[in-house]
Amino acid sequence: MAKYISVGKILNFHGIKGEAKVGFTKNQEDFFCSLKEVFVKTDNDYRSLKIESVRLHKNFALVKFEGINSINELLDYKGAFLYVEEETIRENLEEDEFLIDELVGLEVFDENDKKLGFVVGVSNNGASDLLSVKTNSKKVVLIPFVKAIVTDVSIRDKKVVIKNIEGLIE
Repeated sequence: MAKYISVGKILNFHGIKGEAKVGFTKNQEDFFCSLKEVFVKTDNDYRSLKIESVRLHKNFALVKFEGINSINELLDYKGAFLYVEEETIRENLEEDEFLIDELVGLEVFDENDKKLGFVVGVSNNGASDLLSVKTNSKKVVLIPFVKAIVTDVSIRDKKVVIKNIEGLIE
């Protein structure tokens, strides 16, 4: 069975011809605009929505779906999350990009192979992604997810190696 990952949310309608105002992840304009199909979850099933057109407007996408030609036809989808199959996202990842759920749970080590804790979450402060790491002393610290600090990520070995500069992790 396919695994689905959320890529946006229908926030509202735009105009009267069934166009949807969609919010999506920052800096993912190219990926979102390349999609030909998304899925919405209804009950416990995923229903396909074919994308007829996408255009960017401010920080949103205006999406026209095949077969939805009025506000009334779109209203049932207002507030719905849009999903794609996980494989679609994996095909578009760069070499140094990861899915958040792949990072959560990885153990964090310094460059001397000393265990410092494990990843409990990923967030973004607008400038960069941040790894939330629960340390051995049970404190949660934020580690900038930049090459200068995070020197290696191995999904296979379930391991993240960081340069533990002074004050980063006590």
